[in-house]
Amino acid sequence: MTEGTITPEVRIKELEEALATETDRLQKLFAAYESQEKELVDARAEIEVLEKEIIDREIEKESLESIIAEKDVRVRELEMRATKASKRVEHLEPELDKMEEKYSREKDRLGKVFGIAEELDNDLRLAVTEMKARDDWYVGHMQIFEDLNKAIKERYEMIERAVESERKSQHMSRVFTERVEEMVQARSEEMSEAEAEAAEAEEATAAVEVVEEVPEEAPVEEPEEEPEAASEEPPADWGDGEDPWSSN
Repeated sequence: MTEGTITPEVRIKELEEALATETDRLQKLFAAYESQEKELVDARAEIEVLEKEIIDREIEKESLESIIAEKDVRVRELEMRATKASKRVEHLEPELDKMEEKYSREKDRLGKVFGIAEELDNDLRLAVTEMKARDDWYVGHMQIFEDLNKAIKERYEMIERAVESERKSQHMSRVFTERVEEMVQARSEEMSEAEAEAAEAEEATAAVEVVEEVPEEAPVEEPEEEPEAASEEPPADWGDGEDPWSSN
């Protein structure tokens, strides 16, 4: 058909068919658009989820990297400590051997000391028993020792009084001797002066050859010193509880 022969009805029908075709195509396009929009929304939601997961993964990655870094530092510190400890062990091994040897010696010594301590403990118990027996005996004979101590004190007092009397006698003897010596010294000085005067007189009379006999002075006898009496003093190292006649 040519354009000149197209009737309005045919034209309307063609337009309706074309409208229907376009409507169908637009509906398909709209459906495809809706599908694409839905997919886009889903994709955006998935992208948000993935972005969140990526952020979480990044945070987790940074945390793991930080933990790994700290772990590496810790491992290096532990390796350094292990190296120092091994070096220290190598250095302390001779000291450890010496300490083990000292420990063995000290163990033996402590064993001996423990044995000696047991012996001393037994000796102590025996000594305590003996001391108790001695104390019981002393309590039973206490009156005898008290009487003996009283007698010893009385003897010391008698000896002290005798010694004091002897000291006074010796003091008076010394005073008497000193007085006699003073008198003898004065008499000697007088005789010396008389002899000096006689010598001057002889020199004066020598020119006329007059000889005078000077009477000789009788020597003055010095009094004999009285011998000092031996003093008896009680020994200073006797105690009240000791027997002064134990050595006799």
